[in-house]
Amino acid sequence: MNLIEVMIRSKEQNPNKIYMKMDKKKITFKKFYDEVASLSYGLKELGVKKGDKIAILLNNSIEFVVSYFAILCLGAIVVPINTFLRQDEIIYILNDCSAKILITSTDFNNTLKDFNFNKVQSLENIISLGNLVNIKNIDYETVKNKGKLNIPFVDVDEEEVAVLIYTSGTTGFPKGAMLTHKNLISNVKSSIKAIHINDNDKFIIFLPMFHAFSFTVCVLIPLYCQCNLTVIKSIQPFSKILKAILFDRITLFVAIPQVYNVLSNKKIPKWLLWLNPVRVCISGAAPLAGEVLRRFEEKFKIPLCEGYGLSEASPVVSVNPLDGVRKPGSVGPPIPGVEVKIVDEEGNFLKPGEIGEIVVKGPNVMKGYYNREVETSMTIRNGWLYTGDLGKIDEDGYIYIVDRKKDLIIVNGMNLYPREVEEVLYRHPAVQGAVVVGKKDEAHGEIPIGVILLKEGMSVTDQELKKFCKEHLANYKIPHRFEFWKELPLTGTGKILKREVKRIINER
Repeated sequence: MNLIEVMIRSKEQNPNKIYMKMDKKKITFKKFYDEVASLSYGLKELGVKKGDKIAILLNNSIEFVVSYFAILCLGAIVVPINTFLRQDEIIYILNDCSAKILITSTDFNNTLKDFNFNKVQSLENIISLGNLVNIKNIDYETVKNKGKLNIPFVDVDEEEVAVLIYTSGTTGFPKGAMLTHKNLISNVKSSIKAIHINDNDKFIIFLPMFHAFSFTVCVLIPLYCQCNLTVIKSIQPFSKILKAILFDRITLFVAIPQVYNVLSNKKIPKWLLWLNPVRVCISGAAPLAGEVLRRFEEKFKIPLCEGYGLSEASPVVSVNPLDGVRKPGSVGPPIPGVEVKIVDEEGNFLKPGEIGEIVVKGPNVMKGYYNREVETSMTIRNGWLYTGDLGKIDEDGYIYIVDRKKDLIIVNGMNLYPREVEEVLYRHPAVQGAVVVGKKDEAHGEIPIGVILLKEGMSVTDQELKKFCKEHLANYKIPHRFEFWKELPLTGTGKILKREVKRIINER
């Protein structure tokens, strides 16, 4: 089965059921199919053919999902672009994948200001929702051939690439992870089994659609299971999300750790807690501090299941089971059909409890990096995806993320995993956010430095935090000093930009 067939099945089995709603607009599974057919015909008339790369630079919207599937129907490849990127970064991606068309909107007038087609030789057209200022573009509605309500079928094998997900580029320029139809569908089916989704569930998406985690879990799963999906343009204002949860009776809430951290500290009226329809919360995309999980579940009386994944794995690898033991600090066992091991530097499998690099095998593992044979061979070895994450697996098969391999701090020859220190800092009542990074030091090789974001109205000193850490950590793990920042740099998906914090600390 490919993703196009998933869409067709939903139209045939539940034509009149609402698939997506956004503000006052609602779209049934049949209407969604018709919209996709109309746009795919329009794209075909513009010369889009099998294997072409079509980029999408859109905020969360029904049009994003329609564009995604219209591209797939022609056997073309979707390239979702991070909406927080600057023009030069966007141009790099468009050139790297030789994009033929860019689909965007007037939301990005400033980002694309003075855009020159000569900077991307492969780019033939820009399609826009609304008219872009001083940039040659075709109106989105004009492209749609509204008289055509059948998909212009192109044979697409499940092993063919559906989407290029560009990684954040923490180790250099971003690379396009090639995810096939099979990769994505297998990940959807395994995730459904892991968290027991049924067609009565109601989803909400407010995390950016360009992100692999939010699109697979919050768009593809509802399509596969024929569930309702409420689309919210962005995370701000959060009051809009709370209102949608209540009025649309959302049952499955998917967010990043920062959202759960804020909610666990926020004063929530008791009547709101009583009316809350959510049955389960999922956390992904970044590590969830154990203290945040404890506070959240204590307040909301809802299971919060932390998961783990990466774009190269389509993206879900593991999740704490809803109906089994949920271990705080763990990201749960692998989802069905996925195998996870821990290896040492030589690639040897390690025993339970031993720390090493996490490797993943399964039908969800990407085909490779686009036009990056060397990087692909370094990342996928003997069928195993080397994640770059350090972790361990206990006797029950539960995975624990220790840290990113590149974030490891070596102090006087001793390995220090920043996440272990961050987990302790999150327990302090004054700490809202915590990052620990290594700073180069002649005497020790590296020394740990703590960067703290305080809760509103709270205070704590450097010495008080050191004393607090000393109760829980070995001396070499205690940060040499703490800095108190008014805000922490975040990625577009809300992850703390640890490499940026590290850069600032090391340039001082």
